[in-house]
Amino acid sequence: MAADFYEVLGVPRSASQEEIQRAYRKLARSYHPDVNKDPGAEDRFKEISEAYQVLSDPETRRRYDAFGPDFRQVPPDVDPETWARARAAGAGAGFGGRGAPAWDFGGGDFAGTDFEDLLGGIFAGRRGGRRWGPVRGADQEAELTVTVEDAYRGARRTLTLPSGRRVDVTIPAGVTEGQRIRLAGQGGQGGDGAPAGDLYLIVRFAPHPRYKVQGRDIHVALPLAPWEAALGATVAIDTPGGEAKVRVPAGTPSGRRLRLRGRGLPNPRGTPGDLLAEARIMVPSELTDEERRLYEELSSVSRFDPRSRR
Repeated sequence: MAADFYEVLGVPRSASQEEIQRAYRKLARSYHPDVNKDPGAEDRFKEISEAYQVLSDPETRRRYDAFGPDFRQVPPDVDPETWARARAAGAGAGFGGRGAPAWDFGGGDFAGTDFEDLLGGIFAGRRGGRRWGPVRGADQEAELTVTVEDAYRGARRTLTLPSGRRVDVTIPAGVTEGQRIRLAGQGGQGGDGAPAGDLYLIVRFAPHPRYKVQGRDIHVALPLAPWEAALGATVAIDTPGGEAKVRVPAGTPSGRRLRLRGRGLPNPRGTPGDLLAEARIMVPSELTDEERRLYEELSSVSRFDPRSRR
């Protein structure tokens, strides 16, 4: 007997799409063959992936809820309520073979009913009606983690899917957090030779030691010496696109953001993002005798009070 997909993922039949996704991610991390070397982990992982493939797609899930394990074989025009009524009436045949099925009505309100008519003529091979083909594979989703540099320049990557299958991915320059990359025909396999569904990769940015991305804008810290902030300066800063020059106005305080327009993530269809450099005034942890003398001299002549409310 085929396993119930809801039981495989450990969720109730009323589970939301978010609950199904969370359950899948938790199980996939535990049973992925790259992580779990138990002999039965791979089979368990494939079972989990199949369950998620079906339940993550709303239309495929609806058919599974309506028709159970045979949902891939039931032609698209069969109405779930009609199917349920036929089942309840004791119709004991499947969809295999040629022509209409041999129904065993077992009496009741449906005795004498022509179930070929009731089910919309889906078995009309003998009457010249249309024949339904196999059902297309379900679309699937997976997360694709990229670096800020990959998002800026574009890249080629090989991704290992939850099923263990590997696919080559082109990351276009200018992708943003949450964007979906479509790989046609790389989703769930169709039944009986039907085309496969599509695979959608959801872009997620990996944590970066220097950059933080918001939309297409890139935020970065800009360390400054006290005299650079006080007197003004032009300083170099690294960006994903290479080194850039930042003009620091005299009197720049810590926390001030200096904007470099167009130096954020590129936009293939419009205006690129900006790079925002946040000033952070740094002081030396150790001083030479001369540096200490100069700081002490500055302290004695300066009227600047950083704690003043003015």
